[in-house]
Amino acid sequence: MTETREVVRIEGVHKYFGDQHVLRGIDMTIGQGEVSVVIGPSGSGKSTLLRCVNMLETATAGRIYVDGELMGYVEKHGRLHHLPVREIARQRRNIGMVFQRFNLFGHKTAMENVMEAPIQVKGQPRAVARARALELLDRVGLSERANHYPAQLSGGQQQRVAIARALAMDPELMLFDEPTSALDPELVGDVLNVMKDLARDGMTMMVVTHEIGFAREVGDTLTFMDGGVVVESGPPREVIANPQQERTRAFLGKVL
Repeated sequence: MTETREVVRIEGVHKYFGDQHVLRGIDMTIGQGEVSVVIGPSGSGKSTLLRCVNMLETATAGRIYVDGELMGYVEKHGRLHHLPVREIARQRRNIGMVFQRFNLFGHKTAMENVMEAPIQVKGQPRAVARARALELLDRVGLSERANHYPAQLSGGQQQRVAIARALAMDPELMLFDEPTSALDPELVGDVLNVMKDLARDGMTMMVVTHEIGFAREVGDTLTFMDGGVVVESGPPREVIANPQQERTRAFLGKVL
């Protein structure tokens, strides 16, 4: 049996905001094609962990590797040195991130939003970027909305455009930070279906969510965080059906 290539390795990550100790020694690995789902109460450090993986926040201590590359630093003679901003931007190209709020450019159409990064960051010809954008909008079920502006789209449609935009950079890893929590309940299913399709296609994903059904159905690993630590982690169905820790049981008792 071939060993799964490791896409993400998080080693002993701590994060302080002033005196607030938000992450307290997080260890985690995600293999190629795996869907790692992270749940937990508000303030448990889930979103901060995701932002550290993408270098939107810098970990106070510990190391994060994506595709075997140390994020944000280079090691010389046993010491870590911050990478220049340009190098960090290069590292981020392999990571797509979808936020709770859609963060689309309001003055650009759905298609223009998806085309923007490939043209500006990769120098892709407009015709190539346009063809790829149409393909991705079709993939998320929005080809007929390609020329609509964000204000003309529902929240769920905007979030699906945001997913297409992240995919346009052909990332190795997709990060989802509570992608459905700002949506009306009837719009959640469309976004989750797109994420399920990505998982079936073998995309490596790290998903912070309150959607326990999604975790059970799609996740390879379910991690419960609270107070900046990993309380429990394992196969989703096992963790959900038979949590080993009292804190996990109490949390699941409230959300199931």
